[in-house]
Amino acid sequence: MSFLRSLIHALWMLITVVPWGIIMLLASVRIRGNPLYWMAARWLNWSIQGARLILGIRTRITGMEHLPTGQTSPAILLVKHQSTFETFLMPTIMPHPLAYVFKKELLYVPFFGWAMGRLDMIHIDRSQGSQAFAKVVTQGKALLDRGVWIIMFPEGTRIPRGKKGTYKTGGTRLAIETGTPVIPIAVTSAKCWPRKAFIKTPGVVDVSIGAPIPSQGREPAELMKEVEAWIEAEMHRLDPEAYP
Repeated sequence: MSFLRSLIHALWMLITVVPWGIIMLLASVRIRGNPLYWMAARWLNWSIQGARLILGIRTRITGMEHLPTGQTSPAILLVKHQSTFETFLMPTIMPHPLAYVFKKELLYVPFFGWAMGRLDMIHIDRSQGSQAFAKVVTQGKALLDRGVWIIMFPEGTRIPRGKKGTYKTGGTRLAIETGTPVIPIAVTSAKCWPRKAFIKTPGVVDVSIGAPIPSQGREPAELMKEVEAWIEAEMHRLDPEAYP
């Protein structure tokens, strides 16, 4: 049954992403900025709702009260990364547009990547090293000033359930450079949607949003240690079965 559900959901995403990508490309000729972003978020919501109805994956969100208020209040979200699920979920639950920092190769993915390329995201060439980070700071500051929040996965890649990756300091470096608070977020998506797995299973994905952590006067490594400690402690609390 799980295989059949997963197959139907994969087909649902494939069937809907093609017309959505075409519509986004056509709309981007006339529409830019936040209106185009919210059009994109609509397809992500279709995917999340499809996961709920077809796969039986529900979400339980706590800590929304920790999010900054105000149209231009800045924030950098640092999120635990276990699967594709949270990549799709975050724009559907956040009150501000989000700008992902991602490798430029994703722009070549048919329809999905083409549509992403029309949005205000930060795509980088990792081979450029310090130049890539300078681009993140320049674009990130401009986006934050407009009320767009930056979202990053500090572990850099999807991590298996119950495991911890290496937390890289790119997000905290950006926060310190721009004077922006960071918001740690724990997500237990691998309980239902494991990384690189075709078969998904029903269940509840917990999303826990932590209180903002000020970045002024901090060191990137020290600030990331605090983020890491909060996220990993919260992962143990939310999914104790994964951490014997």
